[in-house]
Amino acid sequence: MAIALLGFQTTIAAPLTLTGIGVHSGREVSITLQPAEAGTGIVFVRQHDDGSTSEYRAVSAHVGNTDLCTVLGTNPARSVATIEHVMAAFYALGLDNVVVEVDGAEMPIMDGSSEVFIDAIEQVGITNLGVKRRYIRVTKPVRIEAGGSWSEFRPYDGTRFEVEIDFDSKLIGRQKWEGDLTAETFKTELSRARTFGFMRDVERLWAAGFALGSSLENSVVISDDDTVINVEGLRYEKDEFVRHKTLDAVGDLALAGAQFIGCYRSYRGGHKMNANALKALLSDPTAYEVVEAPSRSHQVRAREFVPVQVSEFAPWSA
Repeated sequence: MAIALLGFQTTIAAPLTLTGIGVHSGREVSITLQPAEAGTGIVFVRQHDDGSTSEYRAVSAHVGNTDLCTVLGTNPARSVATIEHVMAAFYALGLDNVVVEVDGAEMPIMDGSSEVFIDAIEQVGITNLGVKRRYIRVTKPVRIEAGGSWSEFRPYDGTRFEVEIDFDSKLIGRQKWEGDLTAETFKTELSRARTFGFMRDVERLWAAGFALGSSLENSVVISDDDTVINVEGLRYEKDEFVRHKTLDAVGDLALAGAQFIGCYRSYRGGHKMNANALKALLSDPTAYEVVEAPSRSHQVRAREFVPVQVSEFAPWSA
């Protein structure tokens, strides 16, 4: 199914501030989202205690560790972690230009999903900047494999995700979510899906200095007898798990530095597979082309976009 895509760059209509807990540090952290001019992209600015700052454009070239979350920067003392949930919200709502000011080492986990970010952004509104947006259109299949896992991009007339997981857990088992991504689809089918984990892994993570802020308020926790501990249960019947993995994939692929036209498929993937698949796509100039709307229409069908010179637009290497 062909879906209409936005022809112009956007930003938020006004600044907004959110405060929460870092899921790994356990510390309170505040973020302020600032409007930005066309061509700025998504930029994270970490404010340090000594008054200095670290700045990262949210692009593939700046991705560091991807073991438990997606991190910008390679120096833990100056990096910004757990960016995937807010990046998924930006991508789904079609936000191209935002400066994210953060006063800690990671983004606040909020309720473990993207819903709080979506709601906050929609309350302040989104502004059309009147400058053409450019997309990355997949022109041939690109696939990576690691053990029993794989991820791939394929040409598609729209933006589509097909994500499948397979856990050695009767509660989770093998689940799949697939669909064309629009703002409405993301809000109704993915945005409320929370991060999840197993009780058996908690002590190991705590000993390693991770998940110190994880709680039943921001995570779906699975007990040793393979049941959900959270009193309210799951938000999406039995498949909240794959929906959250899809949410993560949306956020990770937002680090292309531009929205993409194509289909992303994965089996038993995660942050590392998402990041490596994106790097594989962007490292092969024959696998994609940069396109933009041919006219000044607000929304254009994917097939109507026309190629532009790549040399003029390569944010993923900025």
